[in-house]
Amino acid sequence: MSSIYEKYGLKPVINASGRMTILGVSTPSADVVDTVQTGLSHYFEMKDLVNKTGAYIAQLLNVENAVVVSCASAGIAQCVAAVIVKESDWLLDNLHAAPLAVPHDIVVPKGHNVNYGAPVGSMVALGGGRLVEAGYSNECSPEQLAAAITPQTAAILYVKSHHCVQKSHLSVEQAAVVARKHGVPLIVDAAAEEDLQCYYQYGADLVIYSGAKAIEGPTSGLVIGRQQYVEWVKRQSNGIGRAMKVGKEGILGLTQAVENYLRLEKTSGAQMVEKMTPFIDSLNQLRGVSARVVWDAAGRDIARAEIKFDEAAIGQRTGDIVQALKNGAIAIYFRGYKANEGIIEADVRSVSAEQLHTIFTSIQALLNGGKTA
Repeated sequence: MSSIYEKYGLKPVINASGRMTILGVSTPSADVVDTVQTGLSHYFEMKDLVNKTGAYIAQLLNVENAVVVSCASAGIAQCVAAVIVKESDWLLDNLHAAPLAVPHDIVVPKGHNVNYGAPVGSMVALGGGRLVEAGYSNECSPEQLAAAITPQTAAILYVKSHHCVQKSHLSVEQAAVVARKHGVPLIVDAAAEEDLQCYYQYGADLVIYSGAKAIEGPTSGLVIGRQQYVEWVKRQSNGIGRAMKVGKEGILGLTQAVENYLRLEKTSGAQMVEKMTPFIDSLNQLRGVSARVVWDAAGRDIARAEIKFDEAAIGQRTGDIVQALKNGAIAIYFRGYKANEGIIEADVRSVSAEQLHTIFTSIQALLNGGKTA
């Protein structure tokens, strides 16, 4: 495999940032790869494949309906289009042709209007929707969410993500109560979430997952939900979904990955702590560095190593350290959301013990004025 790096002049990557799109997200298991290969090597009636794999996944998850899409972002756009277009053939063909006379506002808690690599609002607009913010950046109660609903509201969109404000924001269950009371569907973007059933059980009509993050499938997305709403999402394959279609290999690969995900034991947060403890202990021996275990801000069972730099003591900015580690012979990526506070985080799920040692020696070298690995 090293020949791929050599052939195209690519750098090896150590991914201590987690399941991130900019690094290719995840590395699927051998049987998922085999299933993808089978998909690539055979023909199928695509509508039949979509319907029957969707039904299979729905049965596995005990939900009404499911469909594989090309990615979670495509899932957002197609879910928005689905709740606007519904059964209308004219709207399916003319979603962006003129100002919409049907309800098309998508109400989002203000703290959920984030850029996760692309703006949430861009995906809403792609689906023909107009994003309407509810509440404030630092709070959104059920009452504030309800106050933003009008006769032009097509759906509520709830983004369940570490990117979003967690403080003083209502839960998915509370959003579902508001949606039911006002007779509008609730769409939950749960792209990186690990529980494939709870948001549906809480009352969401459509739930969107990334196929390549927690599920560790090929590049793909999964939409589950109520029977009629998912059928409306499927209709978008003849509308905006045509520009974001998923291949037969992606459909089959994700279906196998979902089956594996439900069957196989997952790495626990406690196991992650055990794996990172020697790494943390080594970092704490370096002058101007302190490291500790922290837990995922969105409540998932994910432990990470928080690394804090005393910038005055080391004479370097944390942002410069992050950039230098990316620019080394081996590109090392961290979670750098708090670099302005002198803090980075290492996600160890996709990192071996040997790679953790490489990360440590690279940081040590930088602090000593040398180059990274």
